[in-house]
Amino acid sequence: MKKYILILALISISLISSAQQEEFKLVTLKAPNMEMKIMNYGARIQELKFRNTDVALGFDSLEQYIKERQNYGAVIGRYIGRIVGGYLNIDGREHMLQIRHHGDCSHGGSPNFSERFWDILSHNDTTVTLRYVSPDGENGFPGELTLDVTYTLTQTQDLRIDYKATTTKATVVNIANHNFFNLTGDHSANILDEELWLAADSFAVYDMSKRVTGKLAYVKDTPFDFRTPHLIGERIDASNSQLSITKGYDHCFKLNTNGDLSKLAARLVDNHTDITVEVYTTEPAIQIYTANGHNGYIKGKGGKPHSHRNAVCFETMHFPDSPNNPQWPSTVLRPGETFRSTTIFHFN
Repeated sequence: MKKYILILALISISLISSAQQEEFKLVTLKAPNMEMKIMNYGARIQELKFRNTDVALGFDSLEQYIKERQNYGAVIGRYIGRIVGGYLNIDGREHMLQIRHHGDCSHGGSPNFSERFWDILSHNDTTVTLRYVSPDGENGFPGELTLDVTYTLTQTQDLRIDYKATTTKATVVNIANHNFFNLTGDHSANILDEELWLAADSFAVYDMSKRVTGKLAYVKDTPFDFRTPHLIGERIDASNSQLSITKGYDHCFKLNTNGDLSKLAARLVDNHTDITVEVYTTEPAIQIYTANGHNGYIKGKGGKPHSHRNAVCFETMHFPDSPNNPQWPSTVLRPGETFRSTTIFHFN
């Protein structure tokens, strides 16, 4: 018995290799009323404080991030969301991607960009730029993709995220940050009393396997209509076929902003802390996820349990499975082109 206990202890101790420990870096950025910590593991937001309230879920150590394999604060790629069947056809050439859940390529396969150590190209007190070079053929995706992500805290209480990517072969790119926002100041508390507004008239419909069908449904007269502000918990358990598939909100909304960075895409308000976050983006869509999968077993910073629906994700992105749905905006990137995308989170 002692032998088995020793083996388990060694496995636990060796969860992080010495090479990973040496490669790991953490950068702190500061601006008026804001402070943020960025990990080079997954280019993650490890901490995001507004007026000393940490509004980002996460863990206290690199070991926890590696062990739990959650997407907290990470950049997801090469393609966030699902590509149904793992099937990709570009210019008549077929590519078979790594498949996982339900036989689909999910979040770019495993490991995706969230489980890679990124290079830090530059940083100062308010901004940091990280780079990951995804090899040609990684998880089945064609082309060597060079992706730069820049985080900036501004003097006007903004978190700005800029993405830039180039490729050596025609490929697809759909990148997003997967931060879990909780404005309550208590990461074990649910966010059902937080108020959500969205500039969206429609959302992508799922089949019973949570695969997008390629169709959009109007939000009018449904629990998905946030064109006027509603508490997240007000209709989250309503009798609705789409909500029953995901057990809460986990849907991609088509934004009315048409990629205009000056137009408000979403707003989240906590009426207890009086913290508001506004979302602006050049992306055509936004995935809203309300942490329906959290059940209290995962413990975050300070040992606080991540209870059911204790966060909201604003994944600014293109639609899932766009490569197989030509009616949606293209995600194809070709050699000689530069992919650029910007999302701003403005705090009040």
